[in-house]
Amino acid sequence: MTESSLRPTRDESMARLMKGASRVAGFTRDMPLLVPDRLEARAIDSADTPFILFEDQRITFAEANRRANRVAHAARALGLQRGDAVALLMNNRPEFVLAWLGLAKAGIIAALINTSAAGPVLRHALTAVNARAVIVGAELLDALDTLDGPVGMPVLVDAEGGAPFAPGPERQDLAPLLAAAADTDPPAAWREGLVASDTLYLIFTSGTTGLPKAAKMSHLRFLSSGEMMGGLMDFDKDSVFYCVLPLYHGAGGMVVPSACLAFGVPFVLRRKFSRSRFWDDVRRHRITAMYYIGEVVRYLLAAEPRPDDRDHTLRKMAGAGLKPDIWRAFTERFGIEQVFEGLGATEANYGLTNVDNVVGAVGRITHPEYTNVRVQRWDVDAGEPVRDAEGRPVLAGPDEIGELIAEVLPGNGPGGFFEGYTSAEATEAKQVRNLFRPGDAWVRSGDLVRMDADGYIWFVDRVGDTFRWKSENVSTQEIETVLSAYPGLDMVNVYGVRVPGAEGRAGMAALTMAPGASFDPAAFHAFASGRLATYAVPLFVRLCATMDMTTTYKLRKLPFQRQGYDPALTGEPVFVSDPQAGAYVPVTPETLERLGIPPFQQEEA
Repeated sequence: MTESSLRPTRDESMARLMKGASRVAGFTRDMPLLVPDRLEARAIDSADTPFILFEDQRITFAEANRRANRVAHAARALGLQRGDAVALLMNNRPEFVLAWLGLAKAGIIAALINTSAAGPVLRHALTAVNARAVIVGAELLDALDTLDGPVGMPVLVDAEGGAPFAPGPERQDLAPLLAAAADTDPPAAWREGLVASDTLYLIFTSGTTGLPKAAKMSHLRFLSSGEMMGGLMDFDKDSVFYCVLPLYHGAGGMVVPSACLAFGVPFVLRRKFSRSRFWDDVRRHRITAMYYIGEVVRYLLAAEPRPDDRDHTLRKMAGAGLKPDIWRAFTERFGIEQVFEGLGATEANYGLTNVDNVVGAVGRITHPEYTNVRVQRWDVDAGEPVRDAEGRPVLAGPDEIGELIAEVLPGNGPGGFFEGYTSAEATEAKQVRNLFRPGDAWVRSGDLVRMDADGYIWFVDRVGDTFRWKSENVSTQEIETVLSAYPGLDMVNVYGVRVPGAEGRAGMAALTMAPGASFDPAAFHAFASGRLATYAVPLFVRLCATMDMTTTYKLRKLPFQRQGYDPALTGEPVFVSDPQAGAYVPVTPETLERLGIPPFQQEEA
């Protein structure tokens, strides 16, 4: 594993990056190449090669193309036209990928809906994209029942394996429509005039600061991501990608199928991540690469060691959110050769990837003049970027915390292309204009990072997750990394909470213990105090039965912040640090009074 003392030169890092970047060197925003074109090409040159391996199914590129063609013809028969949006609500299975591919063949835009969406959130999603119809897996029909009133559009039900489903006035079985549709490539006229910068599908953001927004994902973005990632990971004819992440999300739904379409290789799809089946899948299908979220890797590492831990074909991993301690332990135990940790977002107009195996880094700016990325110094106290006396932006120096920003670039190339959202207001709100010169525009990432003297980028926190306490900047992620090594701890979620009358926010850690383990207030206090600076030791601890997470394994912090350290709001045990006792003690009115801490006052939503 490459550590600081063995870091490559900037030119060496650039050469590695070019293994991916060179594959998209000729891409332009106005090129006529679309994702359906790529599928149709693979159906010819890799016809019998499997594209999707799912449970006992082996779907070749040729079969995938035929099934997508049926979707395209069926959509047109229903009166759907180029430019229409169709919502897609379905669990992980091949039909999900084939549905949006088929819609794309007819120039129709799929809106990929989070499978947990229900009620007002689901109604908002359908409205935000102006959906003309819904394709829904029968397994998720109950979500439509949570809507206030009728769906208001045709509901096309995909019942896996012909399973029965409850009929309804708006519901139509998709199976006979597909059976009656042609499986030949649609006429070129159906996509005539569309170019790579046009929208392929829509992906919803997580909605952590309001209702989810529908981000536009172009054919160019999709095609580029697969070429880049497959090139960086040295894909060849024997490569097999593994997808355990939700297909409605950019990580699993874009990078994985895109790389496989680019290189004509298969991906193994699971309905959902399974720790117990993970290595069985790897060995059975001879999987060589996977796309991860940090928590998935942590779950795998938590399994009991086995003698055959290194007896498999998985050698390369790409993804985001892998903490350094987990990184080192996982790669050593399972014999992983390279980790491509990155930083980006669904709607980002930039992408960072660590190609050097420098543990913990999310990328490297080798030559700043060749990138649209900058780091603007961040004022944690004010919760905003730093500006000088004349109001000009201030760039962060080496190892200073700043917000990553990326310039929106004009021209015809893929670099700096910002597609935005279906909402013009949301698109504008994501940008800051006239920052360094009149007329420029920069996308705010919301990610706080630091860049070291070698140009390596290190993720610190999301804006709002780094807080100020006792005149010091506190990173929730850095505290989580330290505390996660506590014996018997399953998960830790650190956030800042308001203490009436105090400046900044006090640290609070929500913990879930592993099965069979119990919380020892004195031992945990000693562990935290011995490894963290005084100001970084959480003032409060909350014990949770389960941890609140998104469907892409991100910890939710805002609900916990709002409930604070009041046991009546949390409904779970809450402890406060008592330095004199050398332990965390239960929060009671008497304890808080003795320690000079006011009762919690709930913040407004």
